[in-house]
Amino acid sequence: MTKTQPSESDCLPSMSGDWLNSIPLSRRNAWRAGRSCRQLETDNATMVPLSHQVIPEVNWRTWVLLGGRGSGKTFAGARWINTLARESGRTLALVGPALHDVREVMVEGPSGIKALAGPDRPRWEAGRKRLVWSNGTVAYAFSAEDPDSLRGPQFHAGWADEFCAWRNPETVLSNLRFGLRLGALPRLMVTTTPRPMPALRRLLAQGGTVISSGATQTNASHLSPGFLAHLNDLYGGTRLAAQELMGLIVETDGALFRAQDLAQARGARPASLDRIVVAVDPPASAHGDACGIVVVGRKDGRAYVLADRTVRGRSPDGWARVVAAVAQEFKAAQVMAEANQGGEMVRTLLAQAGCGAAVKLVHARHGKRVRAEPVAALYEQGRVVHCGDFPALEEEMMALGSDAGGPSPDRADALVWAISGLMLNGREGPRIRRL
Repeated sequence: MTKTQPSESDCLPSMSGDWLNSIPLSRRNAWRAGRSCRQLETDNATMVPLSHQVIPEVNWRTWVLLGGRGSGKTFAGARWINTLARESGRTLALVGPALHDVREVMVEGPSGIKALAGPDRPRWEAGRKRLVWSNGTVAYAFSAEDPDSLRGPQFHAGWADEFCAWRNPETVLSNLRFGLRLGALPRLMVTTTPRPMPALRRLLAQGGTVISSGATQTNASHLSPGFLAHLNDLYGGTRLAAQELMGLIVETDGALFRAQDLAQARGARPASLDRIVVAVDPPASAHGDACGIVVVGRKDGRAYVLADRTVRGRSPDGWARVVAAVAQEFKAAQVMAEANQGGEMVRTLLAQAGCGAAVKLVHARHGKRVRAEPVAALYEQGRVVHCGDFPALEEEMMALGSDAGGPSPDRADALVWAISGLMLNGREGPRIRRL
């Protein structure tokens, strides 16, 4: 008997004929091979998630996933909601820029909740704007255009999509959070392509927030062939590419570190280096702030960024032991530690942790922006090379000096100390002479 290929209307009658072109390439080919829509949904539900799509194991209240276009943010959000829906009787919130976005992207999109649900596929009740599972779990749809619609309802968890596209993000988010009051641990997931906006920076700085990030490139196998190459030809090295493809927060005006300079800084580590240092930006408190740890080497008038080993949530003894281990791993000649936070205590902690490298305490006599300006000039001159991918570090660099607020740039501070110590405090590098 001849097998009949499923039609697009058989797969998803409520969506337009463009549906087939919108699904990932691997499943589009499967459709052409005669696999049914239900089989495609099963494929979607059993896909192995990328690293940035994995639900964090640490204790968190808010999970923020920053990602480039097509990086799989919707897949991650839909997967999380379906995980929650396995427990009966839950009440969930789905918030998008508009109700149309909630239904067409978050609920019925090719990587949406229904496509990833597996055998227990929920039904959409358009009149009540909700998604209902057979076990009684319900997810209600809300538009960010109507913040007051979130007053009154209460939820076990919520998924907020494209936060940076909302008109009044902080008002909507606060109303949603007041409704997260059911169950032992109400949680919120926020998925968005980032923009340099104060609301996002304040969200990232809030306690109990875990941040993941993913570039479009990581999901390339599920995108149309040539998509990334074409966009990189058009926008590669620009702030737009850093924001829309790499999922980084970049500043548009007055930024010290430019996306094009960072894109051109990629390179290989030389066979040998004249000197290697580990720079440390100690946390301001002993209760879980990040400790910036960056490794930089020097060779022939260039600085080579070798590693970003920044840690968060460690005790003073914990981060000191990490620094000691990193210094030993890279055979660093020196550990440079900012002394404004802790002074000689930092040296004592490193000694107790068994740090074998010499420790130099450096003091911040100027603001972060002033200290970073000569380092940014080295990047413009092409005299700094990144020997690896450091998205979190580069995001902080592009935000350094901004007045928008947000988390402390611990990684970027450590980088500035390291490069300054290697390139600007001796004979190497440009000097600034006061006239």
